[in-house]
Amino acid sequence: MRAYEIILKTRDGLGLSREEIDFLIQGYVQGEVEEYQMAAWAMAVYFRGMEKQKVAWLTDAMVNSGSRVDLSGIEGIKVDKHSTGGVGDTTTIVLAPLVASAGVPVAKMSGRGLGHTGGTLDKLESFPGFRVGLSMKEFVANVNEAKVSVIGQTAEIVPADGKLYGLRDVTATVDSIPLIASSIMSKKIASGADALVLDVKVGNGAFMGNPEDARELAKTMVDIGEHLGLHTVAVLSAMDRPLGRAVGNALEVKEAIAVLRGEGPADLRELCLELGSRMLALGGKAKDLATGRQRLEQALASGAALAKLRELVENQGGNPTLVDQPQLLPTAEIQQEVVAPRSGWITEMDTAGIGNAAQILGAGRSKKGESIDLAVGLEVLAKPGEWIEAGQPLAVIHANSAAKAEVAREAVSSCYSIGETKKEPLPLICGQIGK
Repeated sequence: MRAYEIILKTRDGLGLSREEIDFLIQGYVQGEVEEYQMAAWAMAVYFRGMEKQKVAWLTDAMVNSGSRVDLSGIEGIKVDKHSTGGVGDTTTIVLAPLVASAGVPVAKMSGRGLGHTGGTLDKLESFPGFRVGLSMKEFVANVNEAKVSVIGQTAEIVPADGKLYGLRDVTATVDSIPLIASSIMSKKIASGADALVLDVKVGNGAFMGNPEDARELAKTMVDIGEHLGLHTVAVLSAMDRPLGRAVGNALEVKEAIAVLRGEGPADLRELCLELGSRMLALGGKAKDLATGRQRLEQALASGAALAKLRELVENQGGNPTLVDQPQLLPTAEIQQEVVAPRSGWITEMDTAGIGNAAQILGAGRSKKGESIDLAVGLEVLAKPGEWIEAGQPLAVIHANSAAKAEVAREAVSSCYSIGETKKEPLPLICGQIGK
């Protein structure tokens, strides 16, 4: 078996056998398949695609390139949640304690922010002392005790994905649905959960800009899950505008706390209830979505969900009093409004541009390993489908540098399109795949 023959078959649209896929992935991880050969194969997949059975085999080969997390020591059905990424996506910080407070164990492995999308680990580190690098023993013990823990992914999980993603990033093959789906699902399967809820974002702030591509990605990932024994459902949600109002680490944590208090933006609360009700149903704690939603609403109203966030923060070394005093979380020195230049309907918003503006302020990274400023970011006060008066604030910049604030202000201003005719944004929930 040779890599050349596998590349040739893929280029010509001929299906690969499971053995050929295993050979390619294991050979690549071990350095026996060259970078230029893998680049050629990735480009062939980009143009030719892959049958769903082959994508499942590819995912399984990637899972088997490293170790799997053993969560068998955790009682109950473990349900994971994954978002394909967007701007202001604070769902994990709301959902993890909310779902745990309703009895479903949440053993969550999350990532850091990169580019215009934020990362859950960075946000949680807004609580001084919060530890994301727990040992697996501590992680399992926390979930058994509190039903919830959130840590970073280890390098031992799916090394094939880290290597292949780095290659795709520099060879213009990132946006291939089979390669995206296998990348996401290999990490989720290796993370050891029993069931998975996917939040697939749609719109100009998402990886998938149009609903058709988002639906295809969601369906591919659900199919992979079913092929490989991970019960998976996907919700398609809008990302043609930021979720909630806050963009930036500590700002988003404050907003998540507000939602757990029964306050906060309606869209963030609604999406968390939609995703959370599915997590409860998959976790065997609700007979249907309506029952799951009712249980989550009760957990919010009773304060149980907020109490669970306190427990999560305390168990991982953070200061739980900040949950009750979020004003003590990192706060920027400068607040500056971005005002509307004229009256009219907000017809469109460059959502990725909003995320990039937060990155300019220091809230995000342009490359892995960069330090970030947890306090900075922005509040989005106006969104598509809303009327704005001239001089009214569109957003508020939170900065620790006057120079960066000015650059970000201009960037945010350019993200808004204002017209005379109302244009409806995408519905918050654009669809569902799987049951």
